[in-house]
Amino acid sequence: MSAAAFPAVAERDISGTWRALYHEDFPERVPGPSLVEYYGLPINEAARARGLAWDASILSLPEHQCRPHPADYGSRHSNVRIWAEFHPETQQLVAYRSRREWQAVERTIWMDGRPHPPPNAPHTWQGFSTGEWEGDKLKVTTTHLKHGYVRRNGLPRSDRAMLVEYFYRNGLDHLTIVRIVDDPVYLTEPLVATSDYRLDLELRIDAYPCDIVEEVVGLPPGYVPHHLPGQNPAIDDFATTYGLPLEAVLGGAVTMYPTFLGGEPGALPRVRTIEPVRAAGAVAGAAAEAGALEILPVQGGVYLIAGPTSNAVVQVGADGVLVVDTHGAGGGDALVAAIRTLTDAPIRYVVNTHAHPDHIGGNLEVIAAGQSVAGGNVARAVSDAGQGAKGIAHENVLLRLESLESPPPYRAWPTDFFVERPKDLFFNGEAVRVIHQPAAHTDGDSIVHFRGSDVIATGDVFSTVRYPVIDVEHGGSIDGIIDSLNRLLEIAVPRDRQEGGTMIVPGHGRIADEADVVEYRDMLTIIRDRIRHLIAQGYTLEQVKAERPTLDYDPLYGAAEGERLVEAVYASLAAGGADRGGLTSRDRR
Repeated sequence: MSAAAFPAVAERDISGTWRALYHEDFPERVPGPSLVEYYGLPINEAARARGLAWDASILSLPEHQCRPHPADYGSRHSNVRIWAEFHPETQQLVAYRSRREWQAVERTIWMDGRPHPPPNAPHTWQGFSTGEWEGDKLKVTTTHLKHGYVRRNGLPRSDRAMLVEYFYRNGLDHLTIVRIVDDPVYLTEPLVATSDYRLDLELRIDAYPCDIVEEVVGLPPGYVPHHLPGQNPAIDDFATTYGLPLEAVLGGAVTMYPTFLGGEPGALPRVRTIEPVRAAGAVAGAAAEAGALEILPVQGGVYLIAGPTSNAVVQVGADGVLVVDTHGAGGGDALVAAIRTLTDAPIRYVVNTHAHPDHIGGNLEVIAAGQSVAGGNVARAVSDAGQGAKGIAHENVLLRLESLESPPPYRAWPTDFFVERPKDLFFNGEAVRVIHQPAAHTDGDSIVHFRGSDVIATGDVFSTVRYPVIDVEHGGSIDGIIDSLNRLLEIAVPRDRQEGGTMIVPGHGRIADEADVVEYRDMLTIIRDRIRHLIAQGYTLEQVKAERPTLDYDPLYGAAEGERLVEAVYASLAAGGADRGGLTSRDRR
Protein backbone atom coordinates (compact mmCIF):
# COMPACT_ATOMS: atom_id res chain seq x y z
CA MET A 1 0.00 0.00 0.00
CA SER A 2 1.39 3.39 -0.92
CA ALA A 3 1.37 6.50 1.22
CA ALA A 4 -1.35 7.92 -1.03
CA ALA A 5 -3.71 5.20 0.22
CA PHE A 6 -3.92 6.95 3.57
CA PRO A 7 -6.56 9.65 4.07
CA ALA A 8 -5.18 13.17 3.78
CA VAL A 9 -5.92 13.92 7.45
CA ALA A 10 -6.50 10.96 9.72
CA GLU A 11 -5.09 9.25 12.78
CA ARG A 12 -2.19 7.07 11.69
CA ASP A 13 -1.44 4.18 14.01
CA ILE A 14 2.20 4.32 15.15
CA SER A 15 2.40 0.64 16.14
CA GLY A 16 5.28 -1.42 14.80
CA THR A 17 8.88 -2.42 15.36
CA TRP A 18 11.04 0.50 14.30
CA ARG A 19 14.75 0.60 13.48
CA ALA A 20 16.50 3.91 14.13
CA LEU A 21 17.99 5.69 11.14
CA TYR A 22 21.38 7.24 11.84
CA HIS A 23 21.40 10.71 10.37
CA GLU A 24 21.80 14.03 12.19
CA ASP A 25 21.54 12.19 15.53
CA PHE A 26 24.60 10.03 14.81
CA PRO A 27 26.87 11.67 17.45
CA GLU A 28 24.15 11.20 20.07
CA ARG A 29 23.83 7.51 19.30
CA VAL A 30 26.84 5.42 18.41
CA PRO A 31 30.08 7.34 19.06
CA GLY A 32 28.66 9.60 21.73
CA PRO A 33 29.42 13.31 22.02
CA SER A 34 32.85 14.60 22.89
CA LEU A 35 33.56 16.21 26.22
CA VAL A 36 32.88 19.96 26.21
CA GLU A 37 30.98 19.70 22.90
CA TYR A 38 28.17 22.14 23.63
CA TYR A 39 27.88 24.19 20.42
CA GLY A 40 24.44 24.70 18.95
CA LEU A 41 22.62 24.00 22.21
CA PRO A 42 20.53 26.75 23.88
CA ILE A 43 22.09 26.30 27.33
CA ASN A 44 22.55 28.99 29.95
CA GLU A 45 25.64 29.68 32.07
CA ALA A 46 24.39 27.43 34.88
CA ALA A 47 24.12 24.46 32.52
CA ARG A 48 27.57 25.22 31.13
CA ALA A 49 29.10 25.40 34.63
CA ARG A 50 27.52 22.13 35.58
CA GLY A 51 28.72 20.47 32.39
CA LEU A 52 32.29 21.63 32.98
CA ALA A 53 32.18 20.17 36.50
CA TRP A 54 31.11 16.75 35.21
CA ASP A 55 33.57 13.85 35.25
CA ALA A 56 32.67 10.74 33.25
CA SER A 57 34.03 8.51 36.00
CA ILE A 58 30.91 9.32 38.02
CA LEU A 59 29.17 6.70 35.87
CA SER A 60 31.24 4.01 37.58
CA LEU A 61 29.60 4.67 40.96
CA PRO A 62 27.04 1.99 41.86
CA GLU A 63 24.32 4.58 42.39
CA HIS A 64 24.87 5.94 38.86
CA GLN A 65 25.01 2.60 37.06
CA CYS A 66 22.03 1.09 35.21
CA ARG A 67 20.30 4.44 34.72
CA PRO A 68 18.36 4.44 31.44
CA HIS A 69 18.07 7.31 29.03
CA PRO A 70 15.09 9.48 30.06
CA ALA A 71 12.18 9.85 27.64
CA ASP A 72 13.48 13.03 26.03
CA TYR A 73 16.85 11.47 25.17
CA GLY A 74 15.83 7.85 24.65
CA SER A 75 14.16 8.47 21.30
CA ARG A 76 17.52 9.67 19.95
CA HIS A 77 19.23 6.46 20.81
CA SER A 78 17.79 3.06 20.01
CA ASN A 79 15.37 0.81 18.18
CA VAL A 80 11.85 0.60 19.59
CA ARG A 81 8.72 -1.54 19.52
CA ILE A 82 5.38 0.30 19.86
CA TRP A 83 2.05 -1.41 20.39
CA ALA A 84 -1.50 -0.25 21.05
CA GLU A 85 -3.60 -1.26 24.05
CA PHE A 86 -7.39 -1.30 23.68
CA HIS A 87 -10.18 -1.50 26.25
CA PRO A 88 -11.41 -5.11 26.21
CA GLU A 89 -15.10 -4.16 26.07
CA THR A 90 -15.33 -0.83 24.24
CA GLN A 91 -12.24 -1.44 22.06
CA GLN A 92 -11.31 2.19 22.50
CA LEU A 93 -7.61 3.02 22.42
CA VAL A 94 -6.37 3.26 26.01
CA ALA A 95 -2.63 3.69 25.52
CA TYR A 96 0.39 3.25 23.34
CA ARG A 97 3.17 1.31 25.01
CA SER A 98 6.78 1.09 23.87
CA ARG A 99 9.91 -0.85 24.69
CA ARG A 100 13.32 0.43 23.64
CA GLU A 101 16.24 -1.80 22.84
CA TRP A 102 18.85 -0.12 25.04
CA GLN A 103 18.16 -0.85 28.73
CA ALA A 104 14.78 -2.41 27.73
CA VAL A 105 13.00 0.71 28.94
CA GLU A 106 9.21 0.66 28.75
CA ARG A 107 7.03 3.73 28.41
CA THR A 108 3.28 4.38 28.35
CA ILE A 109 1.46 7.12 26.45
CA TRP A 110 -2.07 7.38 27.84
CA MET A 111 -4.72 8.05 25.20
CA ASP A 112 -7.85 7.92 27.38
CA GLY A 113 -7.89 11.54 28.53
CA ARG A 114 -6.68 10.96 32.08
CA PRO A 115 -5.10 13.97 33.85
CA HIS A 116 -1.45 14.27 34.73
CA PRO A 117 -0.55 13.55 38.38
CA PRO A 118 -0.37 16.33 40.98
CA PRO A 119 2.93 18.19 41.49
CA ASN A 120 4.09 16.16 44.50
CA ALA A 121 3.73 12.79 42.76
CA PRO A 122 6.97 10.89 42.06
CA HIS A 123 9.01 11.64 38.95
CA THR A 124 10.37 8.85 36.76
CA TRP A 125 12.88 8.47 33.94
CA GLN A 126 10.08 8.17 31.39
CA GLY A 127 7.76 10.68 33.07
CA PHE A 128 3.98 10.69 32.66
CA SER A 129 2.80 10.98 29.06
CA THR A 130 -0.58 11.70 27.50
CA GLY A 131 -1.38 11.77 23.80
CA GLU A 132 -3.91 13.42 21.53
CA TRP A 133 -4.30 13.43 17.76
CA GLU A 134 -3.77 16.62 15.81
CA GLY A 135 -4.84 15.51 12.36
CA ASP A 136 -2.48 12.73 11.33
CA LYS A 137 0.12 13.57 13.99
CA LEU A 138 0.13 12.26 17.54
CA LYS A 139 1.02 15.00 20.04
CA VAL A 140 2.45 13.63 23.28
CA THR A 141 2.95 15.77 26.41
CA THR A 142 5.24 14.44 29.14
CA THR A 143 5.66 15.81 32.66
CA HIS A 144 7.10 14.41 35.92
CA LEU A 145 10.48 13.61 34.40
CA LYS A 146 13.44 12.89 36.64
CA HIS A 147 16.56 15.00 36.14
CA GLY A 148 18.33 13.99 32.94
CA TYR A 149 20.64 15.45 30.34
CA VAL A 150 20.51 17.58 27.23
CA ARG A 151 23.61 15.76 26.06
CA ARG A 152 25.29 12.79 27.70
CA ASN A 153 28.55 14.60 28.34
CA GLY A 154 27.38 16.29 31.51
CA LEU A 155 24.98 18.96 30.21
CA PRO A 156 21.98 18.80 32.54
CA ARG A 157 18.24 18.84 32.05
CA SER A 158 16.26 19.57 35.21
CA ASP A 159 13.32 17.71 36.72
CA ARG A 160 11.16 20.77 36.02
CA ALA A 161 11.36 20.35 32.26
CA MET A 162 8.46 19.36 30.03
CA LEU A 163 8.62 17.34 26.84
CA VAL A 164 6.28 17.70 23.87
CA GLU A 165 6.64 15.21 20.99
CA TYR A 166 4.98 14.80 17.61
CA PHE A 167 4.84 11.26 16.17
CA TYR A 168 4.20 11.25 12.43
CA ARG A 169 3.92 8.12 10.30
CA ASN A 170 4.84 9.01 6.73
CA GLY A 171 3.46 6.11 4.69
CA LEU A 172 3.71 2.59 6.02
CA ASP A 173 7.37 2.30 6.89
CA HIS A 174 8.68 5.72 8.00
CA LEU A 175 8.16 7.21 11.47
CA THR A 176 9.40 10.67 12.46
CA ILE A 177 9.49 11.90 16.06
CA VAL A 178 9.91 15.62 16.72
CA ARG A 179 10.93 16.44 20.30
CA ILE A 180 10.58 19.83 21.99
CA VAL A 181 12.23 20.02 25.40
CA ASP A 182 11.38 23.08 27.46
CA ASP A 183 13.50 23.43 30.59
CA PRO A 184 13.11 26.76 32.43
CA VAL A 185 16.13 25.88 34.59
CA TYR A 186 18.90 25.14 32.09
CA LEU A 187 17.66 26.14 28.61
CA THR A 188 17.20 29.69 27.35
CA GLU A 189 14.64 28.48 24.81
CA PRO A 190 13.08 25.14 23.88
CA LEU A 191 15.39 22.57 22.31
CA VAL A 192 13.95 21.01 19.14
CA ALA A 193 15.32 17.81 17.58
CA THR A 194 14.05 15.02 15.33
CA SER A 195 14.64 11.29 14.93
CA ASP A 196 13.59 8.99 12.11
CA TYR A 197 12.80 5.27 12.05
CA ARG A 198 12.14 2.64 9.43
CA LEU A 199 9.66 -0.21 9.94
CA ASP A 200 11.51 -3.53 10.35
CA LEU A 201 9.32 -6.60 10.70
CA GLU A 202 12.30 -8.83 11.53
CA LEU A 203 13.75 -6.64 14.27
CA ARG A 204 13.85 -8.14 17.79
CA ILE A 205 13.87 -6.14 21.01
CA ASP A 206 15.67 -8.41 23.45
CA ALA A 207 15.95 -8.36 27.21
CA TYR A 208 18.59 -6.09 28.70
CA PRO A 209 19.57 -7.14 32.22
CA CYS A 210 21.71 -4.69 34.16
CA ASP A 211 23.46 -5.66 37.38
CA ILE A 212 25.17 -3.09 39.59
CA VAL A 213 28.80 -3.98 40.32
CA GLU A 214 31.61 -2.43 42.33
CA GLU A 215 33.83 -1.19 39.52
CA VAL A 216 36.33 0.72 41.66
CA VAL A 217 37.36 -0.30 45.17
CA GLY A 218 38.96 1.78 47.88
CA LEU A 219 36.95 4.96 47.31
CA PRO A 220 35.97 6.94 50.42
CA PRO A 221 32.30 6.81 51.43
CA GLY A 222 30.20 9.32 49.53
CA TYR A 223 32.87 9.93 46.89
CA VAL A 224 31.59 12.08 44.00
CA PRO A 225 34.08 12.63 41.14
CA HIS A 226 33.95 16.12 39.64
CA HIS A 227 36.14 18.93 38.39
CA LEU A 228 36.68 22.11 40.34
CA PRO A 229 35.96 25.35 38.42
CA GLY A 230 38.62 26.00 35.77
CA GLN A 231 40.28 22.60 36.26
CA ASN A 232 38.52 20.45 33.67
CA PRO A 233 41.39 19.21 31.47
CA ALA A 234 39.03 18.70 28.50
CA ILE A 235 37.91 22.33 28.31
CA ASP A 236 40.23 23.11 25.37
CA ASP A 237 40.60 19.65 23.81
CA PHE A 238 37.53 19.58 21.55
CA ALA A 239 38.03 23.16 20.34
CA THR A 240 41.72 22.56 19.62
CA THR A 241 41.16 19.23 17.88
CA TYR A 242 38.68 20.65 15.41
CA GLY A 243 40.05 24.18 15.16
CA LEU A 244 36.96 25.80 16.63
CA PRO A 245 36.80 28.94 18.77
CA LEU A 246 36.23 28.06 22.41
CA GLU A 247 33.39 30.57 22.75
CA ALA A 248 31.48 28.64 20.07
CA VAL A 249 32.23 25.22 21.54
CA LEU A 250 30.88 26.28 24.94
CA GLY A 251 27.40 26.65 23.45
CA GLY A 252 24.40 28.86 23.92
CA ALA A 253 21.49 29.64 21.59
CA VAL A 254 23.55 32.15 19.62
CA THR A 255 25.98 29.38 18.51
CA MET A 256 23.24 27.69 16.45
CA TYR A 257 23.52 30.25 13.65
CA PRO A 258 26.16 30.68 10.93
CA THR A 259 26.21 34.43 11.58
CA PHE A 260 27.77 33.72 14.98
CA LEU A 261 31.24 33.43 13.42
CA GLY A 262 32.35 36.76 12.00
CA GLY A 263 28.87 38.25 12.02
CA GLU A 264 27.46 41.20 13.85
CA PRO A 265 25.32 40.33 16.90
CA GLY A 266 22.50 42.38 15.42
CA ALA A 267 22.46 40.08 12.39
CA LEU A 268 21.42 37.09 14.44
CA PRO A 269 17.84 35.95 13.88
CA ARG A 270 15.34 36.73 16.58
CA VAL A 271 14.41 33.53 18.40
CA ARG A 272 10.87 33.20 19.69
CA THR A 273 10.18 31.03 22.70
CA ILE A 274 7.49 28.51 21.84
CA GLU A 275 4.92 29.75 24.30
CA PRO A 276 2.40 26.89 23.92
CA VAL A 277 5.07 24.43 25.02
CA ARG A 278 5.88 26.30 28.21
CA ALA A 279 2.23 27.00 28.96
CA ALA A 280 1.38 23.32 28.64
CA GLY A 281 3.28 22.71 31.86
CA ALA A 282 0.02 23.46 33.63
CA VAL A 283 -1.11 19.91 32.92
CA ALA A 284 1.16 18.77 35.73
CA GLY A 285 -1.49 20.05 38.11
CA ALA A 286 -2.66 23.52 38.96
CA ALA A 287 -1.30 25.03 42.14
CA ALA A 288 -3.30 24.04 45.19
CA GLU A 289 -5.44 26.69 46.78
CA ALA A 290 -3.72 28.63 49.54
CA GLY A 291 -3.64 26.48 52.65
CA ALA A 292 -5.01 23.39 50.88
CA LEU A 293 -3.43 20.03 51.66
CA GLU A 294 -2.41 17.47 49.06
CA ILE A 295 -2.85 13.83 50.07
CA LEU A 296 -0.92 11.21 48.08
CA PRO A 297 -0.32 7.51 48.76
CA VAL A 298 3.37 6.68 48.92
CA GLN A 299 3.33 2.89 49.26
CA GLY A 300 2.31 0.31 51.81
CA GLY A 301 0.33 2.04 54.52
CA VAL A 302 2.18 5.36 54.22
CA TYR A 303 0.80 8.64 52.84
CA LEU A 304 2.20 12.09 52.15
CA ILE A 305 0.10 15.03 53.34
CA ALA A 306 1.76 18.09 51.81
CA GLY A 307 0.95 21.39 53.48
CA PRO A 308 1.77 25.03 52.84
CA THR A 309 4.82 24.98 55.13
CA SER A 310 6.17 21.43 54.96
CA ASN A 311 5.34 17.77 54.47
CA ALA A 312 3.71 15.45 56.98
CA VAL A 313 3.95 11.68 56.60
CA VAL A 314 1.18 9.44 57.92
CA GLN A 315 1.22 5.68 58.47
CA VAL A 316 -2.24 4.11 58.69
CA GLY A 317 -3.19 0.60 59.79
CA ALA A 318 -5.06 -1.61 62.21
CA ASP A 319 -3.11 -0.29 65.23
CA GLY A 320 -3.94 3.33 64.48
CA VAL A 321 -2.06 6.28 63.01
CA LEU A 322 1.56 7.39 63.27
CA VAL A 323 2.29 10.97 62.15
CA VAL A 324 5.73 12.32 61.20
CA ASP A 325 5.77 16.13 61.58
CA THR A 326 2.68 18.29 61.83
CA HIS A 327 3.12 21.28 59.47
CA GLY A 328 3.42 24.86 60.75
CA ALA A 329 1.54 26.90 63.32
CA GLY A 330 -2.19 26.79 62.79
CA GLY A 331 -1.97 23.72 60.55
CA GLY A 332 -2.79 21.05 63.10
CA ASP A 333 -6.58 21.04 62.73
CA ALA A 334 -6.37 20.84 58.93
CA LEU A 335 -3.88 17.98 59.23
CA VAL A 336 -6.19 16.07 61.58
CA ALA A 337 -9.07 16.63 59.15
CA ALA A 338 -6.93 15.30 56.31
CA ILE A 339 -6.02 12.21 58.33
CA ARG A 340 -9.72 11.61 58.98
CA THR A 341 -10.30 11.33 55.23
CA LEU A 342 -7.96 8.32 55.35
CA THR A 343 -9.07 6.63 58.56
CA ASP A 344 -11.05 6.99 61.78
CA ALA A 345 -8.43 5.04 63.72
CA PRO A 346 -6.85 6.82 66.71
CA ILE A 347 -3.64 8.80 66.30
CA ARG A 348 -1.17 6.97 68.53
CA TYR A 349 2.24 8.54 67.79
CA VAL A 350 3.59 11.89 66.60
CA VAL A 351 7.26 11.87 65.60
CA ASN A 352 9.12 15.17 65.17
CA THR A 353 12.14 15.06 62.88
CA HIS A 354 13.52 18.29 64.41
CA ALA A 355 12.44 21.36 66.37
CA HIS A 356 11.82 23.97 63.67
CA PRO A 357 8.32 25.51 63.85
CA ASP A 358 7.38 24.74 60.23
CA HIS A 359 7.43 21.05 61.18
CA ILE A 360 6.10 21.03 64.75
CA GLY A 361 3.66 23.96 64.62
CA GLY A 362 0.62 21.66 64.51
CA ASN A 363 1.77 19.43 67.38
CA LEU A 364 -0.74 20.76 69.90
CA GLU A 365 -3.81 19.93 67.83
CA VAL A 366 -2.53 16.63 66.42
CA ILE A 367 -1.33 15.30 69.80
CA ALA A 368 -4.55 16.40 71.46
CA ALA A 369 -6.60 14.58 68.81
CA GLY A 370 -4.87 11.29 69.54
CA GLN A 371 -4.80 8.60 72.19
CA SER A 372 -1.65 7.02 73.59
CA VAL A 373 -1.32 3.58 75.11
CA ALA A 374 0.76 3.29 78.28
CA GLY A 375 2.32 0.13 79.63
CA GLY A 376 5.50 -1.44 81.00
CA ASN A 377 7.70 0.41 83.46
CA VAL A 378 5.91 3.71 83.98
CA ALA A 379 7.28 5.82 86.80
CA ARG A 380 4.19 7.92 87.45
CA ALA A 381 0.43 7.69 87.43
CA VAL A 382 -1.07 6.77 84.06
CA SER A 383 -4.61 7.94 84.61
CA ASP A 384 -4.19 10.54 81.82
CA ALA A 385 -2.26 8.26 79.45
CA GLY A 386 -5.09 8.02 76.98
CA GLN A 387 -5.30 11.77 76.58
CA GLY A 388 -3.28 12.63 73.53
CA ALA A 389 -0.89 10.83 71.23
CA LYS A 390 2.65 10.06 72.35
CA GLY A 391 5.23 12.50 70.97
CA ILE A 392 8.66 11.12 69.97
CA ALA A 393 11.87 13.00 69.13
CA HIS A 394 15.60 13.05 69.74
CA GLU A 395 16.74 14.53 73.07
CA ASN A 396 18.19 17.60 71.35
CA VAL A 397 14.70 18.58 70.20
CA LEU A 398 13.76 18.90 73.88
CA LEU A 399 16.86 20.99 74.55
CA ARG A 400 15.98 23.33 71.66
CA LEU A 401 12.41 23.77 72.86
CA GLU A 402 13.60 24.49 76.41
CA SER A 403 15.96 27.20 75.11
CA LEU A 404 13.25 29.17 73.28
CA GLU A 405 12.15 32.50 74.74
CA SER A 406 8.55 31.71 73.75
CA PRO A 407 8.30 27.93 73.63
CA PRO A 408 5.10 26.22 72.45
CA PRO A 409 2.66 24.97 75.12
CA TYR A 410 4.00 21.98 77.03
CA ARG A 411 1.26 19.71 75.67
CA ALA A 412 2.67 20.35 72.19
CA TRP A 413 6.08 18.95 73.18
CA PRO A 414 7.18 15.41 72.42
CA THR A 415 7.57 13.54 75.71
CA ASP A 416 9.31 10.33 74.63
CA PHE A 417 12.96 11.12 73.88
CA PHE A 418 15.85 8.93 72.73
CA VAL A 419 19.56 9.74 72.83
CA GLU A 420 21.97 7.37 71.07
CA ARG A 421 20.22 4.22 69.92
CA PRO A 422 17.40 4.54 67.37
CA LYS A 423 13.87 4.56 68.71
CA ASP A 424 12.27 1.32 67.48
CA LEU A 425 8.54 0.66 67.23
CA PHE A 426 6.51 -2.18 65.77
CA PHE A 427 3.31 -0.58 64.60
CA ASN A 428 0.70 -1.46 62.03
CA GLY A 429 2.45 -4.70 61.21
CA GLU A 430 5.86 -3.28 60.39
CA ALA A 431 9.07 -2.17 62.06
CA VAL A 432 9.44 1.61 62.34
CA ARG A 433 12.87 3.06 63.16
CA VAL A 434 13.45 6.67 64.22
CA ILE A 435 17.17 7.25 63.58
CA HIS A 436 19.14 10.28 64.77
CA GLN A 437 21.25 12.12 62.17
CA PRO A 438 24.03 13.92 64.08
CA ALA A 439 25.01 17.51 63.22
CA ALA A 440 23.00 17.61 60.00
CA HIS A 441 20.38 20.29 59.33
CA THR A 442 20.34 20.74 63.13
CA ASP A 443 21.78 18.65 65.97
CA GLY A 444 18.40 16.98 66.58
CA ASP A 445 17.45 15.62 63.15
CA SER A 446 15.88 12.19 62.73
CA ILE A 447 14.79 10.14 59.77
CA VAL A 448 11.91 7.67 60.06
CA HIS A 449 12.17 4.35 58.23
CA PHE A 450 8.99 2.32 57.68
CA ARG A 451 10.67 -0.99 56.90
CA GLY A 452 7.63 -2.98 55.76
CA SER A 453 6.24 -0.23 53.53
CA ASP A 454 9.82 0.57 52.42
CA VAL A 455 9.40 4.32 52.92
CA ILE A 456 11.73 6.85 54.59
CA ALA A 457 10.57 10.23 55.91
CA THR A 458 13.64 12.46 55.96
CA GLY A 459 12.62 15.72 57.57
CA ASP A 460 14.81 18.58 56.39
CA VAL A 461 18.00 16.66 55.65
CA PHE A 462 16.61 16.28 52.11
CA SER A 463 14.41 18.38 49.83
CA THR A 464 13.46 18.35 46.15
CA VAL A 465 12.64 22.06 45.97
CA ARG A 466 15.28 23.99 47.90
CA TYR A 467 18.81 24.07 49.24
CA PRO A 468 19.13 22.71 52.77
CA VAL A 469 18.82 25.18 55.61
CA ILE A 470 21.89 24.43 57.72
CA ASP A 471 21.29 25.72 61.24
CA VAL A 472 24.96 26.10 62.22
CA GLU A 473 24.03 27.95 65.42
CA HIS A 474 22.09 24.89 66.59
CA GLY A 475 24.58 22.20 65.65
CA GLY A 476 23.99 21.83 61.90
CA SER A 477 26.84 21.24 59.45
CA ILE A 478 27.36 20.59 55.76
CA ASP A 479 29.31 17.40 56.46
CA GLY A 480 26.49 16.14 58.67
CA ILE A 481 23.92 16.83 55.93
CA ILE A 482 26.03 14.94 53.38
CA ASP A 483 26.57 12.09 55.86
CA SER A 484 22.80 11.87 56.31
CA LEU A 485 22.21 11.75 52.57
CA ASN A 486 24.78 8.98 52.22
CA ARG A 487 23.03 7.13 55.05
CA LEU A 488 19.77 7.38 53.13
CA LEU A 489 21.53 5.89 50.11
CA GLU A 490 22.80 3.01 52.26
CA ILE A 491 19.25 2.22 53.39
CA ALA A 492 17.41 2.75 50.11
CA VAL A 493 17.25 -0.03 47.50
CA PRO A 494 15.93 0.87 44.02
CA ARG A 495 13.57 -1.53 42.30
CA ASP A 496 14.87 -1.48 38.74
CA ARG A 497 16.89 0.87 36.51
CA GLN A 498 17.67 3.00 39.56
CA GLU A 499 14.00 3.84 40.05
CA GLY A 500 11.27 3.06 42.58
CA GLY A 501 11.88 0.53 45.34
CA THR A 502 12.45 2.45 48.57
CA MET A 503 10.39 5.64 48.38
CA ILE A 504 11.67 8.74 50.15
CA VAL A 505 9.52 11.63 51.38
CA PRO A 506 11.48 14.87 51.93
CA GLY A 507 10.66 17.60 54.40
CA HIS A 508 9.70 19.80 51.44
CA GLY A 509 8.84 18.77 47.90
CA ARG A 510 7.65 15.73 46.02
CA ILE A 511 7.83 12.02 46.69
CA ALA A 512 11.27 10.79 45.64
CA ASP A 513 13.47 7.71 45.43
CA GLU A 514 17.17 6.89 45.64
CA ALA A 515 18.07 8.56 42.33
CA ASP A 516 16.67 11.88 43.55
CA VAL A 517 18.72 11.66 46.75
CA VAL A 518 21.82 10.86 44.67
CA GLU A 519 21.28 14.05 42.67
CA TYR A 520 20.95 16.10 45.87
CA ARG A 521 23.95 14.41 47.52
CA ASP A 522 26.11 14.99 44.44
CA MET A 523 25.12 18.67 44.36
CA LEU A 524 25.98 19.34 47.99
CA THR A 525 29.24 17.38 47.79
CA ILE A 526 30.35 19.41 44.78
CA ILE A 527 29.41 22.73 46.40
CA ARG A 528 31.09 21.71 49.68
CA ASP A 529 34.29 20.71 47.89
CA ARG A 530 34.41 23.98 45.93
CA ILE A 531 34.09 26.07 49.09
CA ARG A 532 36.53 23.87 50.97
CA HIS A 533 39.07 24.35 48.17
CA LEU A 534 38.66 28.14 48.28
CA ILE A 535 39.00 28.21 52.07
CA ALA A 536 42.24 26.24 51.73
CA GLN A 537 43.45 28.97 49.34
CA GLY A 538 42.79 31.59 52.02
CA TYR A 539 39.61 33.09 50.58
CA THR A 540 37.39 35.18 52.79
CA LEU A 541 33.63 34.63 52.85
CA GLU A 542 33.06 37.57 50.52
CA GLN A 543 35.68 36.28 48.11
CA VAL A 544 34.05 32.84 48.14
CA LYS A 545 30.67 34.40 47.37
CA ALA A 546 32.21 36.26 44.45
CA GLU A 547 33.30 32.91 42.94
CA ARG A 548 29.61 31.83 42.81
CA PRO A 549 30.13 28.21 43.92
CA THR A 550 26.39 27.49 43.62
CA LEU A 551 26.02 28.97 40.10
CA ASP A 552 24.97 25.74 38.38
CA TYR A 553 22.20 25.00 40.89
CA ASP A 554 20.86 28.49 41.58
CA PRO A 555 18.29 28.31 38.75
CA LEU A 556 16.77 25.37 40.62
CA TYR A 557 16.74 26.79 44.13
CA GLY A 558 17.38 30.53 43.87
CA ALA A 559 20.49 32.72 43.96
CA ALA A 560 19.59 34.35 47.29
CA GLU A 561 19.13 30.92 48.88
CA GLY A 562 22.42 29.85 47.30
CA GLU A 563 24.19 32.75 48.96
CA ARG A 564 22.75 31.74 52.33
CA LEU A 565 23.93 28.19 51.73
CA VAL A 566 27.44 29.47 50.96
CA GLU A 567 27.45 31.39 54.23
CA ALA A 568 26.35 28.31 56.19
CA VAL A 569 28.82 25.99 54.47
CA TYR A 570 31.66 28.46 54.99
CA ALA A 571 30.82 28.81 58.69
CA SER A 572 30.44 25.05 59.03
CA LEU A 573 33.78 24.26 57.38
CA ALA A 574 35.57 27.07 59.21
CA ALA A 575 34.28 25.71 62.51
CA GLY A 576 35.00 22.06 61.76
CA GLY A 577 38.06 22.31 59.56
CA ALA A 578 38.05 22.65 55.80
CA ASP A 579 40.14 19.53 55.20
CA ARG A 580 37.33 17.03 55.70
CA GLY A 581 35.22 15.57 52.91
CA GLY A 582 35.33 13.77 49.59
CA LEU A 583 37.84 13.97 46.80
CA THR A 584 37.58 15.84 43.55
CA SER A 585 38.77 14.26 40.30
CA ARG A 586 42.02 16.19 40.58
CA ASP A 587 42.56 14.91 44.14
CA ARG A 588 42.05 11.33 42.97
CA ARG A 589 44.60 11.67 40.21
